[in-house]
Amino acid sequence: MKDSMQAIVELQSLLRECRCCKDMIPPVVVGRPVVSPVISIGQAPGDREGLAGKPFAWTAGKTLFKWFATLGVDEESYRSRVYMAAVCRCFPGKNPKGGDRVPNQQEIAACSAWLEQEFSLLQPRLVIPVGKLAIARIMPVGKLTDVVGRQFEKQLWGVPVSVIPLPHPSGVSTWHRTEPGQSLLMQALDLIGRHSAWQATFPTNKPGQA
Repeated sequence: MKDSMQAIVELQSLLRECRCCKDMIPPVVVGRPVVSPVISIGQAPGDREGLAGKPFAWTAGKTLFKWFATLGVDEESYRSRVYMAAVCRCFPGKNPKGGDRVPNQQEIAACSAWLEQEFSLLQPRLVIPVGKLAIARIMPVGKLTDVVGRQFEKQLWGVPVSVIPLPHPSGVSTWHRTEPGQSLLMQALDLIGRHSAWQATFPTNKPGQA
């Protein structure tokens, strides 16, 4: 555990120094250096996450942690026990047409090298991609209704994992607040709560493993 923790700390130190994408806006945003069998993968930080120094620090984060609260896990427990990664770790900038710019394929590929190293070090058993961009990074996705509420067994960077996708908790999205999205979200959270890796991470919050 100590060696793994030191390796993650050192990797994150290098990650914070990365400036390889000219259109990405630093600082690099990373979660805590947690040795965990559970990894969540976000999309990319917004313009406020850099100032806060942590992923999901604002409105979307409040919604996300409300979802996990239904499993008996508060924000502080989640941040301290789940490794929080992302498709891209720097703010992509604003889209002239509104909202944040979607990272391009070169930027996604560049940041994937860090994600691959994190998988190699942590050897996770459960991956929770949050949002369509994050889901699409690790598996084909057409519509959210095809993947949310289901569990998939995958090999990611040579590591066998269960993947349980979640929608993005954006305040402008109605997908997770209307049917069938609302019910599919609840199904996904139930699958997460029943997974052995989640139960090992949060042993006092067991809904009964399927």
